[in-house]
Amino acid sequence: MSFSPERLRYLELLSQKFPTPAKVASEIINLKTILALPKGSEHYISDIHGEYSLFMHILKNASGSVRRKIRQCFPSEEMSTAEANALATLIYYPEEKLALLKEENGALEHSWYYTTLMRLIQVCRKATSKYTRSKVRKAMPKDFSYIIDELLNYSEADEDDNRTSYVHNIVNNIIDIGSADAFIIAISELIQHMVIDKLHIVGDIFDRGNGAHKVMDALDQYKNVDIQWGNHDILWMAAALGQWASIANVLRNCIRYNNFDSLEEGYGINLRPLTQFALSTYRDDPCTAFLPSHSKRETELKQQRENDELTAKVHKAISVIQFKLEGQILHDHPEYHMSHRLFWETLDPKNHRVEIDGKLYDIKDAHFPTLRPESPYQLSPEEETVMNDLAFSFRNSVRLQKHLKYLLDNGSIYKVNNGNLLYHGCIPMNEDGSFHTSLLNGKYYYGKALLDQYTRVIRVAAVAPRHSLERKNALDLMWYLWCGTRSPLSGKYKIATFERYFIADDTAGKEEKDPYYTWIEKEETAFRILDEFGADPKNGKIITGHVPVKRGESPIKSGGKVFNIDGGMNERLNSVTGISGFTLVSNSHQLLLAEHHPIDITAALHTNEDIHSKVMTIETYPKRKLIADIDDGKHIKEQVRDLQDLLRAYRDGEVLPKE
Repeated sequence: MSFSPERLRYLELLSQKFPTPAKVASEIINLKTILALPKGSEHYISDIHGEYSLFMHILKNASGSVRRKIRQCFPSEEMSTAEANALATLIYYPEEKLALLKEENGALEHSWYYTTLMRLIQVCRKATSKYTRSKVRKAMPKDFSYIIDELLNYSEADEDDNRTSYVHNIVNNIIDIGSADAFIIAISELIQHMVIDKLHIVGDIFDRGNGAHKVMDALDQYKNVDIQWGNHDILWMAAALGQWASIANVLRNCIRYNNFDSLEEGYGINLRPLTQFALSTYRDDPCTAFLPSHSKRETELKQQRENDELTAKVHKAISVIQFKLEGQILHDHPEYHMSHRLFWETLDPKNHRVEIDGKLYDIKDAHFPTLRPESPYQLSPEEETVMNDLAFSFRNSVRLQKHLKYLLDNGSIYKVNNGNLLYHGCIPMNEDGSFHTSLLNGKYYYGKALLDQYTRVIRVAAVAPRHSLERKNALDLMWYLWCGTRSPLSGKYKIATFERYFIADDTAGKEEKDPYYTWIEKEETAFRILDEFGADPKNGKIITGHVPVKRGESPIKSGGKVFNIDGGMNERLNSVTGISGFTLVSNSHQLLLAEHHPIDITAALHTNEDIHSKVMTIETYPKRKLIADIDDGKHIKEQVRDLQDLLRAYRDGEVLPKE
């Protein structure tokens, strides 16, 4: 049977990569062998919110996966709990633990190094056993790749005296030439990376905590990461692209939580113009409603900033600017249906009242020296200058622009992966449970089509000409995704920032959730959403974050179809959730849910204490899942079919070998 002209053109192109029948056959054998390997472990993490230390610990121990590998290699009758704990801590923090051991015990003996290296080699062999040698080699640190490759592909069960002697000589030589520390660090990091094959970040890397920039740097070191953008991520992305309202929101969030590390040290944002403006404009204003919020840790350690009064003035200055800029966007976009957030024009400065949702409220602070009643959303010339300077600083931060590119390259609003559906917030719904329809660029969309359009617009914002209307509208929509009434990332009727600052009546600040959050409790809703997005309605799961699971609540909903893994990783949410986050792990045998509790990392280095995690088996698969059973397997099978066609074309003379 001859191939069609179109198929032959494709096979000719493919032959450039595989120029001979032998190379095609070799690749077919390789790919078919990969299909028979077990699937790699997938790790799902949500709502990191700048908690770098805790995030890294969860990543290093892979929600208990490293400890499980240790016990698979060394059962309790072979290794005590104390020894297993010490080995686990060394794998998590090799450099720090080695320094501590030397500080406590002096120089480490040859016997300790030998035993430790042999144990690490066994754990690494176990962690890499379900991957091809090629994949493992690519993950190896360059300085020790040859040595590690030799050590991993040996087992004492081989009973080859020559080989055994060879391996033992390698280990002894590593110690004798003084390279044991460097080797321990290298192989420990390889173990950390190999116990996680895919890392899924289900939104909200940024805000609240002060280490989001470090989290982004850490993610960049992992090879297989996807990110489902959260509303806080979208906000920072829009700010990095220079959108003024988003910049104001980013600054207000950071100042509110006394988080200057990410802004100034992490991204080099110059706050001097804003600070000078705030001191000048609000010099005699105490700005008491804008004093920064300190975390429990900062309060206990008495590390509060000494200039809280200055911070409060800066906080108020950027907040007033934010509310003005947001009003401009809402006037430009009536299709957002957010006129209920246009409160500046209802302000009565004499009687200190404002109208919100049709009701008048007394305001606690009516000192707005830059507000013009005739044009309440227009920035003053000084505010305009401040925002120009800030936008320049955001657009020209090299580190921030690098992280923006990473988020664009590896992210989307949702992802369908191995039958599961991942998204950060919600799928907007009406009161009757039907999908909500929104207007975008003159057309109406809902469900999957709506989220596809949002993802497309975000990518347009990054590439459209800087001063074009297309870019402005795309950036405005990114702001809407941060806080909009029907945003799938926000999922609230409103974010009551203005009310929290200015209204004493707590009822004004109530944030009503999208009807989705009522309907998602029903199993049939989960089935309908999975089907809408082309996921697996029968076996697939919906994995989300965004809404902290309060103390006493379950993260599992809809009869086991939906998992909300926002357990409050950020310290400021611990009092609400009682824990420090949930994570999911899907290996080739099981789906596991881990509930994590706070840990003092510094103390843990001394005590070898691991994070206390309650691990629940959600599902045990009827048979071990292979690569052939997952999405990667589908792609490999397609490659095999193409290569088989090319091999047949070579043998039939329809395509000529290139060598």
